[in-house]
Amino acid sequence: MGDNMLKDLRNYILEDDFKITYLKNKLDIVNYICIDHFDEDKIMIRYSGGVVTIKGENLTISKLLNDEILISGLIKNIEIK
Repeated sequence: MGDNMLKDLRNYILEDDFKITYLKNKLDIVNYICIDHFDEDKIMIRYSGGVVTIKGENLTISKLLNDEILISGLIKNIEIK
């Protein structure tokens, strides 16, 4: 039982799955590969399974880390390919 609990904790801490969280004009993306395109109307983020395209107005990158990005602005459309 101890080994399973340690494995679950390790997976939680070192989560490497691509994840998107949207909360009122903020989009948090975790475990992306790179930013393909960025301007105030469109941001394209590459991840292991394809590309996420965010369209809107006054889009800005509020936080940028190695594996996490926070996008703010008037988000109108999120397309995942």
